[in-house]
Parts: sequence; structure tokens; C-alpha cells
Amino acid sequence: MRKPLGAALLALAIAGAGAAPAVAAPVEAAASFGKSVDTGSVTSVVNDTVASTADTLDQVLNGPKVKAVNFAGTVALSNCSGSVVRFPDSEDNDPALVMTNGHCLETGMPAPGQVVVDRASSRTFSLLNASGSRVGTLRASKIAYGTMTDTDVAFYQLTTTYAQIKSSYSINPLTVADTHPVKGTAITVASGYWKRLYNCNIDGFAYRLKEGDWTFKDSVRYTSACNTIGGTSGSPVIDQATNQVVAVNNTGNEDGGRCTVNNPCEVDESGNVTVHQGINYAQEIYQIPACFGVDNKLDLSASGCVLPKP
Repeated sequence: MRKPLGAALLALAIAGAGAAPAVAAPVEAAASFGKSVDTGSVTSVVNDTVASTADTLDQVLNGPKVKAVNFAGTVALSNCSGSVVRFPDSEDNDPALVMTNGHCLETGMPAPGQVVVDRASSRTFSLLNASGSRVGTLRASKIAYGTMTDTDVAFYQLTTTYAQIKSSYSINPLTVADTHPVKGTAITVASGYWKRLYNCNIDGFAYRLKEGDWTFKDSVRYTSACNTIGGTSGSPVIDQATNQVVAVNNTGNEDGGRCTVNNPCEVDESGNVTVHQGINYAQEIYQIPACFGVDNKLDLSASGCVLPKP
């Protein structure tokens, strides 16, 4: 959310930071939150780009061995990133799902306590292959679920099945892990919007992450190497050992502010507040598979489903 696409493209050209990023359509929802695309200065984009490039070099030279995580199954939205996902019990002929952040919805950011369910949508997504090349366009039939309460997640149901996507593009969905992520795990944040991979580790978990009027529960905190920028919102966070998705990237503390939009703070069980400037976060998704049943149908009353209800 920090940077406009035009300024970011110019900054990347100035900084010479490798391959050109994905070009997205005009932003459908001018959301100013988390890691979606937003307005900002060229100078700040250059600084972010240089820092990200330096982090990447450091990871290559000094970081842990990285498993071959790639872009296959990721998607680019108009203002965010996302991925085609399946749950452990999903079947090939189920309608496919795209996962992103709740604050990336084209209908605007859900208010605290608001839950969007089964809302018609014809939003499109650019599907990427392993190398990050666009191979096709996927279309939604509806927003199956979206919220920014307790978490920051949205699922779009597509007009195509997993089998049809596989047949047309030779792309398999990413699988959502149904176990709690583990501190120290080597992860990759895969941004379809920027065609950029961020490699780091899970540093720990925030009991509560407060950002403006929103509060998220049990959020994933990255080590500093995952210096995610605007446009990475909704990126899958992939466990390098299993290649499964363990979280969805959503926000970070940009300026050292305390509990404000773009500057989330951590609140522990005793109410103590901690600020980690420059550190970024994701939302856990391991309990979400319990909320989707046969034919990937949402059932918020299912046993084990803890997603907020409308």
C-alpha cells in the first residue's frame, strides 16, 4: 500500500534492481492499509528498493539454504498479490479459490467487525508460472469470504476448477497447511504483483497486532530480511521445507509509529505494547481449512472453524 505503481517502476529503473515487476491494471480499491499499493514518493520507493536488493544479496551470500520456491500458482491483482490455493481435502474438480488479504477487496476495506460472505464478483487475476511469467487470466464468480477482524484474509471462488487450471496452464494450486506455523521456519513471501521472492524466517508470533481500528490475533512476525513493500499484500507465505502456505502476508511497521495505520504494534497478554520499526507481518491460516467443506463450500458453523461470522 505504500507505493504507486508508476513511481515504483521509475524507482526500480533508477536503482537497476533486476527484472521488471509485473504490470498491474489500475487499482480498483484505493485502500491505504498494509502492503497494498498506495501513493508515496519516488525517494521512499528508491530507498525500499535498494534495501530490498541488499537484503536479497545478504540472503544469497549468508542466509539459510533456500528450497526451490517459485511463482507457480501465484497471482497478481490490480493492487495486491495472491495465490490459487487448495485445502488438504479439496478435490481436483472443486471450484478453485484465490487467497489474498481482506484489505485488498475491490469493495473496500471491511470495517472492524464486518465480514463479507458470498458476494458476487467478476474480478480478474493474472496467473503466473514458475518463472513469474503471466500465462493466463482467471476470473472470480464471487467473494467467498473476506474480513479484517481477527485476521486479514479473503477468498475468491473462481469460475474454473483446479483441474481446468491444470489442463489449460499446467499450474497446480498451492496447499494451505492445517498446522500452526513454527518459529524459526525458513519461509518465502512470493509476490505475484512484483514477481519478487522474499526469503527469511519466522521470528515469532504477536499475541495481538493492533493497526488503527483493526486487531489481528496470533500474527506471524518475520525476521528483518523479508522487507516487503506495497503491492505484496496477500502474498502467500510458503514454508521452504514443505512448499505449503502457512500464512498470508499483510502489513508492517513503516515509520516506528505506535498502533496506527501502516505502523502496527504488538500487544501481549498483559497489555504491554511493543513497536518493531521496519518489521513485517503475516496472518495465520492453519484453522481456515476447517471452514471449507465439500466442493470448497464455506461453512462457518463447521467444527473447528473460528473465522468471524457476519
